[in-house]
Amino acid sequence: MRRREFISLLGGAAAWPLSVRAQQRERMRRIGVLINHAENDPTGQGYMAAFRQGLQDLGWADGRNTRVDIRWGAGRNDRYRQYAAELVGLAPDVILAATTPAVAALKAASRTVPIVFVTVVDPVGSGLVTSLPRPGGNATGFTVFEYAIAAKWLELLKEIAPHVTRAAVLRDADVAAGIGLFAAVQTVAPMGIELSVIGTEGTAEIEQAVAAFAREPNGGLIVTASAFGANHTDWIVALVAKHRLAAVYPSRYFTAAGGLISYGPDQVEPYRRAADYVHRILKGEKPADLPVQAPTRFQMIINLKTAKALGLTVPTTLLSRADEVIE
Repeated sequence: MRRREFISLLGGAAAWPLSVRAQQRERMRRIGVLINHAENDPTGQGYMAAFRQGLQDLGWADGRNTRVDIRWGAGRNDRYRQYAAELVGLAPDVILAATTPAVAALKAASRTVPIVFVTVVDPVGSGLVTSLPRPGGNATGFTVFEYAIAAKWLELLKEIAPHVTRAAVLRDADVAAGIGLFAAVQTVAPMGIELSVIGTEGTAEIEQAVAAFAREPNGGLIVTASAFGANHTDWIVALVAKHRLAAVYPSRYFTAAGGLISYGPDQVEPYRRAADYVHRILKGEKPADLPVQAPTRFQMIINLKTAKALGLTVPTTLLSRADEVIE
């Protein structure tokens, strides 16, 4: 190449727009995701759509400047451990994780890879962070609710079904949330309410326990938040309907499936908010310095069709407080 042509080429390169040269230098960032739903679950897919949209709104597009690797845990601890090791092995810049067992598996696999969590009940008590304002370590994120919400579930059960004098609590005793939520129910249960517990060991055991509970009159059910419930929503709602029990649920997807009433935080919002924390970490901030945040919006959903099938008349005072009524 002639000297004059070479100099001309250099001059042309210097004239390229800065934005073009910046795009050429931009490194593909890797984001891992460990979610507690099964891959074919529409609810989980909806959460991931909200997360992706949040990233896109902040300038991160999968396949252009990011690569998103998703693992679907389906509420199984063995999968959490397996997929945590897989994701850490991919050397991601940050990992989004849903539920306490998923986060615990990731922290066991790495103490350095940044983690942004959602749907965690008690991150301090579970040892995931040092404190809510200053998490320390490699994890931060968004809590789903406090144990005290279980008191609200019992209150709603009595309000929508005043005849109830016996309440069974479906909970997972293998996680702190299951223990804490039942303890909260016990603390506020008024005189005259007989409480019992149904574990989430498996569908056969639950079906047997619910059938036995329903043989006596005036019974109601509180379904607490759990990975089992998130992955067996339709089955739980059908079982409750079979035994004609009034039941309170922790999330909207239960009432959408035919459950009587639900009260809990907007489950989609944390995934959008998590996208912002992922963005900030990709831009250089540390999880240790990003405070753990609480839910900002709670929803009460009532299914009037189910209430009618159970012969219940929903009080107008309750209907007026509902965020959504399914007819």
